[in-house]
Amino acid sequence: MARAKQSVVVGVDGSEPSLRAALWAAGEAVLLSAPLHLVLVNNDPAREPHAKAVVHDISSSCRQAVPGLEITDEVSLGHPAEELVHRSASALLVVVGSRGQGAFKETLLGSTSAAVATHAASPVVVVPGTSTPTSGPVVVGIDSSTGSRAALRFAFGAAARRRSELIAVQALPNAYFIPGPYDHPDRDELVEAAEQSLADQVSACAGDFPDVLVRRVVSNVPPVQALREAADQAQLLVVGHRGVGGFTGLLVGSVARGVLHHAPCPVAVVPG
Repeated sequence: MARAKQSVVVGVDGSEPSLRAALWAAGEAVLLSAPLHLVLVNNDPAREPHAKAVVHDISSSCRQAVPGLEITDEVSLGHPAEELVHRSASALLVVVGSRGQGAFKETLLGSTSAAVATHAASPVVVVPGTSTPTSGPVVVGIDSSTGSRAALRFAFGAAARRRSELIAVQALPNAYFIPGPYDHPDRDELVEAAEQSLADQVSACAGDFPDVLVRRVVSNVPPVQALREAADQAQLLVVGHRGVGGFTGLLVGSVARGVLHHAPCPVAVVPG
């Protein structure tokens, strides 16, 4: 028996940001040659008829935007974050809006999108509620962690599908930013080591994506600031689930909010 094709799963709630996320996911499904599956997680059985109408309307909008794409939709009862994390185990990609504002607004508030991005088994893309760029580079933040290597490979694939430039950003270790009355004695060594690490990691993936043009950047500003600045004109920002060195704790607390909710473009969070 043939295995079912993995879908791009998108969580929707009827808000404008969730519609933007669904339309972005539809475009990504085309690039991935994958079906699209829309899920509205409803925690009130009495509202199920309305929920079905909402998800049907979003499905229709996606079909109109991307004719010929295989699209399915459903209403599921449960806790939004838990349900989407559960579905990530069999998904090719999970997409959520950064915030929701519609009749089912509680399903896609910032805390839920952050929870899904942090715990999902598949890559997760968080799409901002504002208009998203359709051109520009793909930006990836990397270090020496396993999650970072997975993020780099994902970013190479995303850049290849878009035929865009890839900007690989490595922030210097936290020690570099510790203030003191004199220069850090190892700063030159830290910069040299970061540049070599970045070059080695990019080289390890580049052979599989010969058509992707790569620009390497070693940043001397704190990680979240470096990523936000690099992604200013980007169409996608990619980060690992958790990193070490310059990107330690990238998805913890205020740093998570800084990356996920204030990036100027969709953010892909890739597990190791």
